[in-house]
Amino acid sequence: MKLSFTRILLAPLLLLFATASFAVDTSPPANDKLSAARAKIAAKDWPGAVEELKRANDPNSADWNNLMGYSLRKAGAANAAESERYYNEALRLDPKHKGALEYSGELYLMMGNLPQAEQRLAALDKACFLPCNEHKELKSAVAKYKANGNKYVGDW
Repeated sequence: MKLSFTRILLAPLLLLFATASFAVDTSPPANDKLSAARAKIAAKDWPGAVEELKRANDPNSADWNNLMGYSLRKAGAANAAESERYYNEALRLDPKHKGALEYSGELYLMMGNLPQAEQRLAALDKACFLPCNEHKELKSAVAKYKANGNKYVGDW
């Protein structure tokens, strides 16, 4: 089988894209203490995820704060302010945290704050060296929001 020069060059990039997209935060280490919370998130058990994150109790981790913000946001609209607080803490710890930038942007759309969502999108544009899923997802959410008369389209 003969491989083209283009395919040889593209193979590492495709591998990079395939491995770079982990659900809602950065790639977990082998001894991940957030794995139980990630399993609850994958099962869409938002209250269970919040409980697992409380058990892990790692407030100095951007991933922990991002996952807490995400789980609270998904648990319901009543948690918007608390979710925002965790996303902001994740971004204080890691200003280029792609998950926190995307998800806080979505939260701002849910809250009707388009300028703040667009600010997060601009930050993602700078944080993503190559096109990344987080940027694509938030850009799509902003476009849907605008197309729907500046009203959020989606779920919590």
